[in-house]
Amino acid sequence: MTRRGLIIDCDPGVDDAVGLLLAFGSPELDLLAITTVAGNVSLERTTRNARILRQIAGREDVPVFAGVDRPLRRPRAEAAEFHGAEGLGGLETFEPDAPAEPGGAVEAIVERVIARPPGAVAVAVMGPMTNLALALRAEPRLAERLGPVVVMGGARSEGGNITPSAEFNIWADPEAAAEVFAAGCRVTALGLDATHQVRGTGARIAAIEAQPGNCAQTTASLLRFSQDVERRIVGWEWAPLHDPCTVAWLLRPDLFRAVPCRIAVETESDLTRGHTAVEFRVEASAACHHWVVEANAAGVFDLIAQRLGTLP
Repeated sequence: MTRRGLIIDCDPGVDDAVGLLLAFGSPELDLLAITTVAGNVSLERTTRNARILRQIAGREDVPVFAGVDRPLRRPRAEAAEFHGAEGLGGLETFEPDAPAEPGGAVEAIVERVIARPPGAVAVAVMGPMTNLALALRAEPRLAERLGPVVVMGGARSEGGNITPSAEFNIWADPEAAAEVFAAGCRVTALGLDATHQVRGTGARIAAIEAQPGNCAQTTASLLRFSQDVERRIVGWEWAPLHDPCTVAWLLRPDLFRAVPCRIAVETESDLTRGHTAVEFRVEASAACHHWVVEANAAGVFDLIAQRLGTLP
């Protein structure tokens, strides 16, 4: 089996946690690093949370690197109301046994991508794109060597979840997102148009909970926390599952439909800060961006349940 090299850049975060556990249970992924960024909660918490999840999954072989603690130009924003004060919903947090690695996330991304052939290392971005933007600044060759970048971020037909037109990950650091989309990387974006189709119904959560092992039980608990929050704050019956769709796309792209496009991000207007302008009128053969418009929710949740059943 050929394993895909993967760096996961994240801000755990309830849904990031599910995405990490999905990746930990997927043997076709060669997890080269987890890099963390401030986003859903502070950098200190996101880095600790990544290490907690690594320990729960028994994957201390995967190095964790702390990234940057604020956006490129903006004050830091958080989403603790959706993820809990510590970022992991109702999960009891603790200080993990294994520390984060020395050195930073930006350097870790550059070193791992440059050390391998072009197209050999994918990056899944589950939070603000600050680390990746700084890595591209430090080493512009990354743009032609990354293969591919898959991001959870943006909104088009669904509208935003932080403003009428902006999704949180893009809104939190729009300058970073704008730089990444403009860098020439191959980027597949799973915005709210796709992730709002992937809902954690009661039956889907129960199917995960029926799997053996603590990781499956942890995931079910995290999904129920999200369900409760969405009902209380947004009024939806079932919560959408955002960040794990990046890993699911890498594992099973057949579960999604993506359209060639060109994506730009609004950075100058306070009213539309973080808006993703998705232009489908492009030459498909030359497009380096793809926007996911359809997602097979049942397939995504079946994949998660199956992979979690292989973890402790």
